[in-house]
Amino acid sequence: MLKLSILTATYNRAKFLPRLYESIVNNLIEEIKIEWLIMDDGSRDNTQEVVNNFFEYDNLKIKYYFQENSGKMTAINNLVKRATGDLIVECDSDDYFSDNSFKIIEKEYEECKNDKELYAMCFLKYDQDGNNIGNKFKYDKTIMFDLYFKEGEDGEKSLVYFANTRKEYKYRLEKDEKFVTEARLHHEMDLKYKIKCIDEPIMICEYQKDGYTKNIKKIFKENPFGYYEYFKEILQRNMREVKLPKRLYVIKHYILFSYLTKQKIKLNKINDEINKILVVLLYIPGIIKSRFF
Repeated sequence: MLKLSILTATYNRAKFLPRLYESIVNNLIEEIKIEWLIMDDGSRDNTQEVVNNFFEYDNLKIKYYFQENSGKMTAINNLVKRATGDLIVECDSDDYFSDNSFKIIEKEYEECKNDKELYAMCFLKYDQDGNNIGNKFKYDKTIMFDLYFKEGEDGEKSLVYFANTRKEYKYRLEKDEKFVTEARLHHEMDLKYKIKCIDEPIMICEYQKDGYTKNIKKIFKENPFGYYEYFKEILQRNMREVKLPKRLYVIKHYILFSYLTKQKIKLNKINDEINKILVVLLYIPGIIKSRFF
């Protein structure tokens, strides 16, 4: 029987967990066993009490863990080690599963489970009004770098990882920082594997005032070294098909985080001649703008 590990890192979000729990229960099917692993990242609310009141089923087991506040990425890294499912999906505490999501996952997995080229199935994510957060896919298979830098995607997607492959990787944090973009992990996995693209939603997203999207500047300032490495790694890739707006986005942030981390710009580490020219042209304006950041 297929087993799905749901990983949730949570911090002072006890009020949202019952909604996520209900969505899991409402999606239970005989064909899938579910383990829901929750890492409490040092919450000061009643998270543990809320979780303790959740009822388990024959095909739903819930495990609660606690760590001193170390950030979402460390929490997920710790949960990945504990996951025992065939598949792994990360679900934030303020997100929840859409109707029939487990049926969709099970069906799609049966069609691609023997494809050694894949590291994940990639699904759509909807907002609470039923709108797709982003675009539909252009291809049946791709990599996450191409999806966002060559295929025009800007919205969010839901990844269901093949567990054995996912366990080979972890979120790499720099200098005791607590956060790094998930994309850095995906780009590393892209080097060996691909994703299968499925135009079906499995998750509903609700943005919070204290969430990542609303506090991006604060997150940038608190985690500059991880972002510096992320944008530096992008500029080391083949960006031949990446259009100018995306190139400018990467270079602007590369200059910003080189300034915040006091790292020197190294043109010899940049793969693309066009990007080297753009870095030279934008360096002084970028530094001036960074000083006002």
